[in-house]
Amino acid sequence: MRFDRILADHRPSISFEFFPPKTDEAAEALYASAASLEALGPSFVSVTYGAGGSTRERTRDLVLRLRRETSLTTVPHLTCVGSTRDEIGEVLQTYAEGGIENVLALRGDPPGAGRFETTPGGFGYAGDLVAFIRKHFPTLGIGVAGYPEGHPETTDKLADIDHLKAKVDAGADVVITQLFFDNRDFYDFVERCELAGIRVPIVAGIMPIQSISGVKRMAGLSGARLPAPLLRALKRAGEDAQAVASVGAHWATEQCRDLLDRRVRGLHFYTLNKSAATRRIYESLGIKHSGELRA
Repeated sequence: MRFDRILADHRPSISFEFFPPKTDEAAEALYASAASLEALGPSFVSVTYGAGGSTRERTRDLVLRLRRETSLTTVPHLTCVGSTRDEIGEVLQTYAEGGIENVLALRGDPPGAGRFETTPGGFGYAGDLVAFIRKHFPTLGIGVAGYPEGHPETTDKLADIDHLKAKVDAGADVVITQLFFDNRDFYDFVERCELAGIRVPIVAGIMPIQSISGVKRMAGLSGARLPAPLLRALKRAGEDAQAVASVGAHWATEQCRDLLDRRVRGLHFYTLNKSAATRRIYESLGIKHSGELRA
């Protein structure tokens, strides 16, 4: 099912994101985690796309395996990093032949702390990638990334929205936001998108904090701000890993409750390849299946 149909039929949509494992053993564990979340009835699951060759292959293999062996609608990420147009076209053809109906098109970040550089014969911007997909694979649904607090590399926040509109105008069907911890940032972002003429659904990205090291790493990559009340709660938890995870699940649950009350178009959970936190949020919201939110 394409994004446009998913977002029309599932109000709100609920989705989960996984990143590709680095070993065959981790791949099996991730497959088990993803399959276990199938019972929650997500609208779709997405799989990130690393810059390295072996990681790309594992992304492809996991995406196609989930497509074959589960009922999950699986959405692979696709980036501009380290690939030519022809190579990206070959990946898209493989996905199309494998029954994949949607992709998430991103510029992507290079491995390590280096700056992004356009690959000769490749794409420099996500908008160009979106236009390529829409032209050569017109039946695919296309999602793009949005940044409620602004892209970490962009100081001009007005230009940031212009860049997002360019991606939507190039053919994107849905915007999935980067993680955020203060819903006010998301609501303001949605209003700014509306003022800019962005009319596609905007799905909120939620990451339940599961460890101090994890949140530092993700916040550093995304530029997400941690509100003072959340920092105080994490400080109270200290070095107690279970307490940290409880704080993270509680905060994310309250974010979700508020977003659902405000009729958000969708929630996209950054699972960090684990199912426990997502299941805990479902339990705290009093639901066993995503369909209950649409009753």
